Amino acid sequence: MITGHWEAPRFSVSTSERPPMDYDYSGFPAHTYQLQYPAPGSPAVARRVQDLLGAAGIASDGDPARGFDHGTFVPLSLMYPDADVPVVLLSLKSDYDAAEHIRVGEAIAPLRDEGVLIIGSGLTYHNMSGFGRPNATPVAAAFEGYLEQAVSQPDPAQRTRMLLDWESGPAARLAHPREDHLLPLMVVAGAAGADRGERLFVDHVMQVTMASYRFPAGA
Repeated sequence: MITGHWEAPRFSVSTSERPPMDYDYSGFPAHTYQLQYPAPGSPAVARRVQDLLGAAGIASDGDPARGFDHGTFVPLSLMYPDADVPVVLLSLKSDYDAAEHIRVGEAIAPLRDEGVLIIGSGLTYHNMSGFGRPNATPVAAAFEGYLEQAVSQPDPAQRTRMLLDWESGPAARLAHPREDHLLPLMVVAGAAGADRGERLFVDHVMQVTMASYRFPAGA
């Protein structure tokens, strides 16, 4: 899981066998701080991630204390409600270099053939001041259209060019004042290799469009 809620000076990997919960929000009802998602970690997969990054010349750190933030436990509790699938987190790098995040995806691509599902947890629109406002609707839709066009490119080189040039997309900086919730897509697209992606579904929440994609298309 590459989550938009964890960034570090260097790429970091969670190494705990039993990751704790990380309630990385404030002002929510009391019960939301009692939620549990007791999935195990996997030190073996964490080591494999670090080995692949190292082989690609990408420095990384192991973090034995990192737990499940809400960008992790919320979607996974819906996907795997029994919490019986081991989960390893991979951070973003805080310099937000899109090319480097794509390169990280390319480095960890072999995991796909080793029974590991690579998930990017972010949003196609993440402007906290815009949620719930009518003027955010066209912004979110326009930028998501650009992302969908990029993801569905049959030529992976063109996909990469469009993702690297994401700021040229319509309303890009209005959709993402900071790109923390966009960069997980860069990692997943890098790991996709020659596989063309597709829009899997679209949510319409608080007057904005938020889409999810998968690689390969039709999987």
